[in-house]
Amino acid sequence: MHDPRHQGPLRYDPSLVEKKWQTRWQQDGLYETKVNSETPKWYELTMYPYPSGDLHIGHWYAMAPADAHARYKRMEGFNVLHPMGFDSFGLPAENAAIKRQIHPHEWTMANIERMRVQLQSIGAIYDWDRQIVCSLPEYYKWNQWFFIKFFNEGLAYKANASANWCSSCNTVLANEQVLNGACERCDTVVYKRDLNQWFLRITKYAEELLIMDNLHWPEKIKLMQKNWIGRSEGVEVTFDISDLGLDITTLSTFTTRVDTLYGVTFVVLAPEHPLVEHLTTPENKSLVDQYIDATRKKTDIDRQSTEDKKTGVFLGTYCSNPLNGASIPLFIGDYVLSSYGTGVVMGVPAHDQRDMEFAKTYSLPIKIVIAENDSIDETNELNYAWTGSGKLINSEQFTGMMNTEAAESITAALEATGQGSRSISYRIRDWLVSRQRYWGTPIPIIHCDNCGAVPVPENELPVMLPEDAEFLPTGESPLKQHASFKNTICPVCDNPAERETDTLDTFFDSSWYFLRYTDPSNSNAPFDLNQVNAWGPVDQYTGGAEHAVMHLLYARFFTKVLRDLKLIQFGEPFIRLFNQGTIIANQQKMSKSRGNVVSPDEYVEQYGADVVRTYLMFLGPWDQGGEWNDGGLNGIIRWFNRLWDLVMLDHGNLQSKEFVDDIEFQRSLNKTIKKVREDVAEFKFNTALASLMSLTNDMAHHWDKGTVNLTTWNDSVTAILLLLAPIAPHISEELWEKTGHVTSIHTEGLPNWDSALAYDETITLVLQINGKVRDRVMTTVDITQSEAEELALASYRVQQHLENRTIKNIIFVPGRLVNIVIS
Repeated sequence: MHDPRHQGPLRYDPSLVEKKWQTRWQQDGLYETKVNSETPKWYELTMYPYPSGDLHIGHWYAMAPADAHARYKRMEGFNVLHPMGFDSFGLPAENAAIKRQIHPHEWTMANIERMRVQLQSIGAIYDWDRQIVCSLPEYYKWNQWFFIKFFNEGLAYKANASANWCSSCNTVLANEQVLNGACERCDTVVYKRDLNQWFLRITKYAEELLIMDNLHWPEKIKLMQKNWIGRSEGVEVTFDISDLGLDITTLSTFTTRVDTLYGVTFVVLAPEHPLVEHLTTPENKSLVDQYIDATRKKTDIDRQSTEDKKTGVFLGTYCSNPLNGASIPLFIGDYVLSSYGTGVVMGVPAHDQRDMEFAKTYSLPIKIVIAENDSIDETNELNYAWTGSGKLINSEQFTGMMNTEAAESITAALEATGQGSRSISYRIRDWLVSRQRYWGTPIPIIHCDNCGAVPVPENELPVMLPEDAEFLPTGESPLKQHASFKNTICPVCDNPAERETDTLDTFFDSSWYFLRYTDPSNSNAPFDLNQVNAWGPVDQYTGGAEHAVMHLLYARFFTKVLRDLKLIQFGEPFIRLFNQGTIIANQQKMSKSRGNVVSPDEYVEQYGADVVRTYLMFLGPWDQGGEWNDGGLNGIIRWFNRLWDLVMLDHGNLQSKEFVDDIEFQRSLNKTIKKVREDVAEFKFNTALASLMSLTNDMAHHWDKGTVNLTTWNDSVTAILLLLAPIAPHISEELWEKTGHVTSIHTEGLPNWDSALAYDETITLVLQINGKVRDRVMTTVDITQSEAEELALASYRVQQHLENRTIKNIIFVPGRLVNIVIS
């Protein structure tokens, strides 16, 4: 309920005014988006929501400022596409449907209808004829079409792999969906499970995904992606295991420190490495198996923790060093992950702290091969690993070389004997897209005993989700238990076959949804090539920073693949990216589980969408977020009332003559126009609003003094309504009509400023001596250095501190200060 101390009613009835204009805009087709080659395009997109049931203030905080920016670009003269849709596949809908004993489709569509009504109340410029819903067959048909394209290009494949498994959601998770060792959705601890699953070969594009110089994105997002891709230059070294009598005769590891190769005293394999069972002797098998079982219950985060003690088990076998043939024991250790590098690491305890801890635990040799200094004493026990540069020792013919020089020489020696090669390694792994759940896109593959994996013919798409599936989570896809879905005929040989029963990761849906908006009703293709190339790429994307290494990375990969398939003409999805902050309540992020979700509906009903929109944009910098406090609505209500009163003043008696103070007001007006336009362009809504509020104060001041003429007053009313229109579209439209305009304010252009009036003619010049302020003087904004020095030396207060002192230097900072350095 609202606090009864809230500000009194607005000068207008927001429920009537906002409904009036939303109806009028719809009837007039004001926001229908059309391709217009004569007007430059601007594609502005905010990340589409998941239809969880109700919008909360956090949704509005993401969407209202984005809408204001899109409206601003429209008034700036662009043909704007600013669409909305719903990310409607996924676990939340399936889990909610299970709990409520209804079908996920029914639950999802009811939520979409509810959220659509709420989104319409925000007064956004969404063209609802372009709405997309990812869980409808007309959309996921093209998911399947794209998957087949990927499959035919060798970019989609199925393989056995150890996967992240959430026992609560009963499905696998991509690495990016595991946060601090737990499922991102339910916080259940994730462990490993071997499954046969589908992957997309994102690693093929790893190098290109590192190129982000032309993206106007936050640097932190670029850095997160670069770190996730994790490019390292080094050498792939092969250790000989030919004496073990296996089909495979070498064990490969990637290292960035080939200069330490003579210091290797053990080699560790990931417990999941496929060679472990072949490298384990019978007498060691029991301990090895126990260790592997224990490792499966640990998360990757735990396994790589710097706080945990490094453990392992000896396999009972050895490999040999490629440089000198030295026998090296083989271990498994849980701190080595099969998903990184080759799943094998060489242990150099003298020059890696983690390796040193492992070596001391298992009494393994610690051999120094890089000298920290010339007086090193190898008889002393090392307490820390030396990881810096130095000269090689104990390294045969390479002894005495600096380690950087030795690295080149050792690499050349390895390459000459075929025991090593320069290599680039990436941290990123192929994108796991299989999900063992019902509510997702069926993967369009048929498994035939004769033909193998065969794509569903394109004329049979979409492969529809059966409505009568039992979608209770069992750890296997519910589609696996649906006989009429699973059993089919091979399209190649006409023999009985089985459909793939896994569904696609929902990030597949959002990796191309922005392209579908350009042509959402196309039933013959995912989009028309002319339409997608006319609108794409997205000029401005807004949304949460939490998607840095999931959605944003996947969408970039997807776009590059479609470019290479000649389906689009651009290789990046989003030219600009802005991450808004988080709106919080009770000092916590809004969440249904925390019980602190704030619904916008009651506030909109009482105060109107414009008050809520404007308050959210006035809270603080949009990229920093803020705390919802409904008492803050009072300030916006007071300002709206003041603005209303000023605009509605009877100005028929204003004179046309010039006033001295009128020039000051014109200067204030032009400075405001310049600042607001610059601020809104850069998403600085709070400071833009502060400038508009200051302008209303100036308007009231000059009105009360009678020092404003008719032309300037009309200019100020026109300007403030036009500048407010993107932020508060309803009240500005209503006042625009009341001031005699017959066309919509949202079809108008933004006001321009007079450069001669938008800048201060005078400045305050600070006069310092040895950095201490001694005086301040008013002067012209374009004062030269010689003029500023003359002015400073003429100051009586400065002269008092210069008596009997020598001037060593005079520093002039244009527009700010003069600093006289004396001795």
